[in-house]
Amino acid sequence: MKILRTPLVGYDIEELSAGDYVLVQGTVYAARDAAHKRMVEGLDKGLPLPFEIEGQVIYYVGPCPAPAAKIIGSAGPTTSGRIDAYAPRLIQLGLKAMIGKGDRSLEVVENMRKNKAVYLAAAGGAGAYLARHIAAAETVAYPELGPEALLKLEVRDFPCIVAIDARGNSLYHSARGRE
Repeated sequence: MKILRTPLVGYDIEELSAGDYVLVQGTVYAARDAAHKRMVEGLDKGLPLPFEIEGQVIYYVGPCPAPAAKIIGSAGPTTSGRIDAYAPRLIQLGLKAMIGKGDRSLEVVENMRKNKAVYLAAAGGAGAYLARHIAAAETVAYPELGPEALLKLEVRDFPCIVAIDARGNSLYHSARGRE
């Protein structure tokens, strides 16, 4: 088990291999496809991102509302393919890790290889368990999107598996014999 502390740097990423178990600690940004669309539209207009992306991690999640006395509601990963149209641009700007579920497009994987980024898988269907690893949550941008707003999360021992490493090795492809 390896510990990843955010913000990430190159050597954090390069030592990881597909199949490694990791625990993420520190700041992670949470965004689904609507927030990603807004970020890329802003970049197209010459606007800065609502957070410093260099070395950061984005978790593809739209958490449920927090029940009484809780920081956040269920926070399970969404299907990452929904973000594939936007991810290459953010990876090129310094995004170092993404957390979600499901395989990624060839374009995303190629950008990960070129820019030394990784894709981490979180367990689908385990949103209540994963929420217990989130110590704080605050809205950073796009509050009108409700659960799809851009959030800043503080995570502790957030469990993931390296699904695609910075060399492009993929658990999805090796499991199907396409390595």
